[in-house]
Amino acid sequence: MILELLRHGETERGGGFRGSVDDPLTSAGWAQMRAAVDGLNGWDAVVSSPLQRCAAFAAELADSRGVAVDIRPDLRELHFGLWEGRHPADLMLDQADELGQFWNDPYAYTPPQAELVAAFRQRVIAELASLALRYAGQRLLVVTHAGVMRLLLARARELADRDLLQVQVGYAELVRLHRYEDGTLKEEKA
Repeated sequence: MILELLRHGETERGGGFRGSVDDPLTSAGWAQMRAAVDGLNGWDAVVSSPLQRCAAFAAELADSRGVAVDIRPDLRELHFGLWEGRHPADLMLDQADELGQFWNDPYAYTPPQAELVAAFRQRVIAELASLALRYAGQRLLVVTHAGVMRLLLARARELADRDLLQVQVGYAELVRLHRYEDGTLKEEKA
């Protein structure tokens, strides 16, 4: 299965730990996403996180390309608990040590009341297995979040768990992965 992963564009409430915050794209965010897929086609389906910063664009694109859109709740972003909606610059003022621990090794330190990164990994990998059963041998566009993309790219690059947040993913960035039958991932040129 070929997965083309597309991160959502800029959102109305800006960067930081968006997690489950369901804010819409800005007009610039819509333009970023449209530009990322301009001239691309050939997907068997468009799969998306349910959050509107992904799902609204996925629905528009699927309609324009004449393919189905498949909303998958387990492709949503990591839930950041009490850090939801906060920017790292703000956290540096009152939780600098905790933020440093999270950046250093997100598997070892969990923000207060947040989803464990190991549980996040388990849900995303299980969702990929489910997609592989439904879309075996097909090409999918997956509209999702930086955290999901970091997780999958780190896995494809065989990075250590502690290096997860070293993977950079920009707004409307598009990457291609090949998922093999045994579950391994390989990054490919998009």
